[in-house]
Amino acid sequence: MKNVKPLFIFEMANNHQGSLEHGKRIIRSLKEVCGKYTDRFEFAVKFQFRDLDTFIHPAYKDRMDIKNVKRFQDTRLSQEQFSELVDEVRKNGFTAICTPFDEVSVDNIVAQGFEYIKIASCSFGDWPLLEKIASAQKPVIASAAGSDIELVDKVVSFFEHRKIDLSLMHCVAEYPTVTDKLQMNQIDFYRSRYPKLRIGFSTHEAPDNMNPIMVAVAKGAQIFEKHVGVPTENITLNGYSANPQQVGEWLTVAAEAFDMCGLVGERYHSTEKEQADLAALQRGVFVKSERIGSGKIVGDDLYFAFPCQEGQLLASHLSKYNEIYLKNGSLSRDEPVMLKDIEIKNNVYDIREFVSAVMGLLKDSNIVVPADSSCELSHHYGLERYKDTGCALIDCINREYCKKILVVLPGQMNPTHYHIQKEETFLVIYGDLTIGQEGVEKVYHKGDMIVVNRGAKHFFRSENGCVFEEISTTHQGTDSFYENFEDFISPRKTKVFITKEMLEFFNK
Repeated sequence: MKNVKPLFIFEMANNHQGSLEHGKRIIRSLKEVCGKYTDRFEFAVKFQFRDLDTFIHPAYKDRMDIKNVKRFQDTRLSQEQFSELVDEVRKNGFTAICTPFDEVSVDNIVAQGFEYIKIASCSFGDWPLLEKIASAQKPVIASAAGSDIELVDKVVSFFEHRKIDLSLMHCVAEYPTVTDKLQMNQIDFYRSRYPKLRIGFSTHEAPDNMNPIMVAVAKGAQIFEKHVGVPTENITLNGYSANPQQVGEWLTVAAEAFDMCGLVGERYHSTEKEQADLAALQRGVFVKSERIGSGKIVGDDLYFAFPCQEGQLLASHLSKYNEIYLKNGSLSRDEPVMLKDIEIKNNVYDIREFVSAVMGLLKDSNIVVPADSSCELSHHYGLERYKDTGCALIDCINREYCKKILVVLPGQMNPTHYHIQKEETFLVIYGDLTIGQEGVEKVYHKGDMIVVNRGAKHFFRSENGCVFEEISTTHQGTDSFYENFEDFISPRKTKVFITKEMLEFFNK
């Protein structure tokens, strides 16, 4: 579909009443009510073509007792008269669209140079007509009222295979359509089932009912079709055709709905007022310790409370990816931490780099990692020294028995420690692992198994990277004792989750 703006189609049908001048009057009246919306909407006027000499069976051409035969015959226009109407459409800045009900009418549409062909719901499964329409090689807008989903799938596939630009309209062919028959959720259904198509809404509700257009806009419809006409002393509109005043109100409501819905496909940008209003309701960060000096501020030095001051560090700033540094001076207990006095370092890109390296080793090792596993990046001296000191620990199960998968990056070392309650066994899956235990170092490789007894001091490192399993008794979070624990940061672990999507991405 070449339009990027929402497209509003005014269906004239037979409301021109077979009068060329009345048809022009409708077009000019529409121009007046559309004027202030031309910068945000596209507009089109649609006609219906029937070659009445062949469309109506010869035995029924004079059967004026049949409602639609009489209506079609009474409102007949010649192709020359339609040509004048099409000229009027374009002179008033509208796009010209036409619905053919027979093959001859498709040829007339091509001859008249209409920009789009519209397929009526009653013709949706008319395969001879669809073949003729496809041969015209024009963009198609199709209404599918009353069709089962198998037919809709077939018609969509039909035009897709012929590389015809197709838009699909939700429509209910009850004239007029009462509120509880509108089935507006079909717009969602079409958008989900046919994500490549532009989805619209063809309306037949009472023209003074403005609720459906608001719902259609909110559900993401981009094309809107309504029957229109101009009443006179001798012309009364049917129960689903809108007069110019109603069309104007319809467009106003649509514009308001688009304004309310806002951006599509991207996150909106918050205003300064919204941010200020939110900040006033959030908790501020205050000093918990007796005094803190310049340098890194750890979590134990802080607490959160309401109200906050303008320009204060907020609790929402303190994610596991952010490190806070006091630039100069010091702060005392209960003082607010102000943004102007600190520097915030975001480690999210470092963590992504480390996780990518860990996932790369896991892929190379061919080990099976449970989806949605919890993975801890243990960084004893901070993330800035993680490549040198630390490891990644993936929890698989922790009951009376425990299994973890540990990943050591090339050149990385895990400091000396011991456990009182836990006995553990390491099984090397990939790479090289140097273990120092009770003062003895040894290098291990794939398939080697190492037992670490309770109370045994040990460390491990890898020259080229390693993946190994730890099988142990129950792991207790307080059962790891380090020689240089007082030098470690707090917290010294950053938790991430290895999702199914991550595993699929890295295993491609």
